[in-house]
Amino acid sequence: MHEMSVTESMVGVVLRHAEQNHATKVTRINMVLGDFSSVMPESVEFYFDIISKETVAEGAELNFRRTKLMAKCEGCGDEFEVVEYDFTCPGCQGSKTEIISGREFQVESIEIT
Repeated sequence: MHEMSVTESMVGVVLRHAEQNHATKVTRINMVLGDFSSVMPESVEFYFDIISKETVAEGAELNFRRTKLMAKCEGCGDEFEVVEYDFTCPGCQGSKTEIISGREFQVESIEIT
């Protein structure tokens, strides 16, 4: 059910920008989806087909660009890719880290006519 609400929000953003740009049709929606996001692309596509019905976004292609789970060590400042959910800094072996990417779910751009 989580995907339904985030898809509704995404469609709202797309339709608002399409209207602001006097679009007659949204042909493609480019999304950024982090590897650590709880959003499933297949579910977004399913809900998108339902929510976008009878709008200028109906039938638009959804394109997902994945981002890796990245963290930053609070001890040494190194940024690193998190592999197998091991948040230990490979540089100093520190355990105090902060996620800096990988949780994204956002509209990157839309293509319109």
